[in-house]
Amino acid sequence: MPGVKRLLILLAALSLGACAGRRDVLVVKQFQLRDQELNIDDDPMVRMEKERRLHGAVSMEERRQKLGQYYTLLWQDAAGVGQGPVEVVFRYQQGATGSRVKRMTKDFKAEDSEGIAEFAVIGDDYFTGGRVLAWRATVLRGGRELASQQSYLWQ
Repeated sequence: MPGVKRLLILLAALSLGACAGRRDVLVVKQFQLRDQELNIDDDPMVRMEKERRLHGAVSMEERRQKLGQYYTLLWQDAAGVGQGPVEVVFRYQQGATGSRVKRMTKDFKAEDSEGIAEFAVIGDDYFTGGRVLAWRATVLRGGRELASQQSYLWQ
């Protein structure tokens, strides 16, 4: 009986280890920088993200130009290494631009198995175009779609 118990524990540990190692092909993280003040009462993670985004901005105008919405796209595709370059595409619509879809891209080499693509709608683009209302993020390798995520309002 102790051998069966040990076997069950080993199987459970192996299955948990396999699940813990799994990562999504695409993860989208969002952050909106609304004001320039660094409040001590803010959550430490929010305060750190604000400090990171405002880093290097000295004047009030430079700090104002960093206000807006930031999107960090983390992708991975270890199985497809060497099967073509990777293109990360971020499409979005803003409140003041009607149904016009804007697009930003970032390219990675064919031998990359993972990467981070940062996209920002900030400064004058944010103030004249308005908030991002809907977005869609797509990862392509060699022209073939690997993964995509979209906001609830994307059509």
